Amino acid sequence: MRALHSLCLTVATAVLLAACSSTPSPKQTSRTPGQGISRLSTEQADDIAIHAMGLVGTPYRYGGNTPDSGFDCSGLIGYVYRSRAGVSPPRTVAQLDEFGKAISKSDLRVGDLVVFGRGTPTHAGIYVGEGRFVHAPSTGGTVRLDSLSSTYWSKQPTAFRRF
Repeated sequence: MRALHSLCLTVATAVLLAACSSTPSPKQTSRTPGQGISRLSTEQADDIAIHAMGLVGTPYRYGGNTPDSGFDCSGLIGYVYRSRAGVSPPRTVAQLDEFGKAISKSDLRVGDLVVFGRGTPTHAGIYVGEGRFVHAPSTGGTVRLDSLSSTYWSKQPTAFRRF
């Protein structure tokens, strides 16, 4: 019995040490574009884009997350995703940069997120097709439709995310 116990202990120790010394497999970083398989149906993604466009003109308000109170950029995204897809994205832009999967610009489809900023992201919007996105840009402004190829936005470091 003692020999069996000793053998089991030796095997368990060997397995544990082997696991600890193995090289981890390469891992995709959160901002590295991947395959971008969506959890949303095409209909949900389209509905997200259409609803976002319908909110153009809503006043900007820092911390705002409803049409009645106004929106900041992440509040707009949260409101649209919750109301049209039943998905609750994170509340801050930095957290949105980890939401879903990173995709490449060439893989963008309506309903995807565009996240701007170097290092810690500072702004985000919802892609609505044809190179355009809806976002809540700044104090004193309103939710608006902009182009990724505009002079300002084309110069910003941009990541793309798909839920």
